[in-house]
Amino acid sequence: MNKKNLEELIEFSKNQNKFNERVTLVGATKYQTYETINQAIALGLEDIGENKADEFRDKFAFYAPVKKHFIGHLQTNKIKYLIGKVDLYHSIDSLHLAEELDKASKKKGIISNILIQVNIGREESKSGFDYEEIIAAYNGIKRLENLKIEGLMAMLPNSEDEVYLRELARKMREKFDELKAVDKNIKYLSMGMSHDYKLCVEEGSNMIRIGSGIFGPRPKK
Repeated sequence: MNKKNLEELIEFSKNQNKFNERVTLVGATKYQTYETINQAIALGLEDIGENKADEFRDKFAFYAPVKKHFIGHLQTNKIKYLIGKVDLYHSIDSLHLAEELDKASKKKGIISNILIQVNIGREESKSGFDYEEIIAAYNGIKRLENLKIEGLMAMLPNSEDEVYLRELARKMREKFDELKAVDKNIKYLSMGMSHDYKLCVEEGSNMIRIGSGIFGPRPKK
């Protein structure tokens, strides 16, 4: 783990974006041991995000007190490992997944907080709603009584074209603002990883997911 990087990222996250919103730093902890994760928490990391449901299940009992996010692709048969334990699901990428999470939440007697995942670059390798589907997705999920939509999540494509990336990030912010104007629960635009978080924050992101920038190269499974 890179202590200096973590300290700098924590300081960065204390700043506000140009919309006067605090930036939430989520440490992406895929394949990290709980000892390493707890070391980062002890240094001031307040939010962590797991990519794999099995990992979340196996490490959950060992986490130090921290806000827990699920940021990876979620299969419906793995919801049982997460339900009632995740503070925010970033990757609700289909109405079917939302409905299954709603059912599990209702059975548990809880409200689950979610972000709608958007495939902003229309990449075949990534899941999520198309940009043009965001409002329809919001309306479809909004009717589910045991889910609370708190915003949008996106991953920008890997590209050297900064103009293109900024255009996509701005489009995400525009749709976020559109939803925020009609729903007081909308508060997070989760966009930005180790390689592009500064660009994303400059264009309006208020939540960033950092893995290698905190923990160094991802260890093998």
